[in-house]
Amino acid sequence: MQELLEFVGRLVARGGSTLQRFREEALSDLDQRLAAVSAAVGPEGIDPFGMEPATLRRIAVGAAFLYKVYFRCETTGLANVPAGPVIVVANHGGQLPIDGVMITTALLLEGTPPRLARSMVDKWVPSLPFVSTYLSRAGVAVGTPENAERLLERGEVLLAFPEGMDAITKTVDEAYELKPFHSGFVRLALAAKAPVVPVAVVGAEEQYPTLYNLKGVGRMIGLPSLPVWAQMIVPVAGLLPLPVRYRLEFGEPMTFTGDPDDEDAVVDAMAEQVRGRVRTMVDRQRAARRHIFW
Repeated sequence: MQELLEFVGRLVARGGSTLQRFREEALSDLDQRLAAVSAAVGPEGIDPFGMEPATLRRIAVGAAFLYKVYFRCETTGLANVPAGPVIVVANHGGQLPIDGVMITTALLLEGTPPRLARSMVDKWVPSLPFVSTYLSRAGVAVGTPENAERLLERGEVLLAFPEGMDAITKTVDEAYELKPFHSGFVRLALAAKAPVVPVAVVGAEEQYPTLYNLKGVGRMIGLPSLPVWAQMIVPVAGLLPLPVRYRLEFGEPMTFTGDPDDEDAVVDAMAEQVRGRVRTMVDRQRAARRHIFW
């Protein structure tokens, strides 16, 4: 706790200059980058999946602040993301999908050219009032095979977390233990002849250090889990993620060949190759960082 207080003190002390750098570095060409990724929007002002540039911009400004100032992301390997349809596959954690927002922001703010990663959300998310409409306007799509196939046909970047919901409900003793990868992304890659770019995310597991998950209570109220994290002892502010430093590494693209309708054992073996690559990259990034906050 003392380390966290010292870190917050440093952040506050340099707040003015940090915000000035944020305006200069992150927002200087944001509109041009958003225009590039919104080029396929139709005459009605939205794309076929409901993405609306005006809503995307509002979210992008907040995401850029998180990326540049709050989490101070260090990103490497963006040149490994090829043009055309591609599936970006990452490890997952942290109770809330902030890691997905940081990956998307990295591709938007630092990608050459900028790309908009289209995330897939679980089918239960559209049942949440207001949330589903807002997410679709931000470029998020419901995670059905049909939606994924259409996005790849359009040459989009598809962001996938093959560990699924099991990953973001992990407690502190399970941090960075990669759950088994569901192999659906491999079948998509084979069908679309799209490369898979593995991504390692380090930092998300510490943003909400979860002590326990009240999964039974969560299911009673229609949620997959109900986490209890450490900073909940602090009223209101305890809902914020800890200001950890994120490290993102985009690995070299992996290309698979075969029949998308192959037997599960064949496709599962390919998914395990990607999991192994992500595992290696995560271990490397964890070894390289000096501290979770800096």
